[in-house]
Amino acid sequence: MDEGSYTQIMLAVAQVFEIIAAAILVIGLVMAFILGLRTYARSKDGVATYQFLRRFFGGVLLLGLEVLVAGDLIRTVAVSPTLDNVAVLGIIVLIRTFLSFSLEIEIDGVPPWRRAFVSGATVAADAVKKAGQA
Repeated sequence: MDEGSYTQIMLAVAQVFEIIAAAILVIGLVMAFILGLRTYARSKDGVATYQFLRRFFGGVLLLGLEVLVAGDLIRTVAVSPTLDNVAVLGIIVLIRTFLSFSLEIEIDGVPPWRRAFVSGATVAADAVKKAGQA
């Protein structure tokens, strides 16, 4: 396989990751509203519904960010691992890490070091479980 076709394949793979991340966000938003309506219909509690929506969609955002970072890693490491691109990737990862950190604190109300590690997928699944109990 020559370098040109390898680069094209890796660019396509990175683009697939970006498409998956966008799909996660769109599908997650739709699911959040459907499950939020179900939560409200069962509990008639607007505060509980709001908290569910924040928690569920926050988990979806975390998962989407994780997939986007994976796409950026593939694009940078496999396609063009120059020092400039690696520096840009580092900045992107720092920004997304800060966003993930902020979202986790916003969702759980405590810093991550005060609780067990929870990924975006786990947060979303936990929110669905709680919605089923409402």
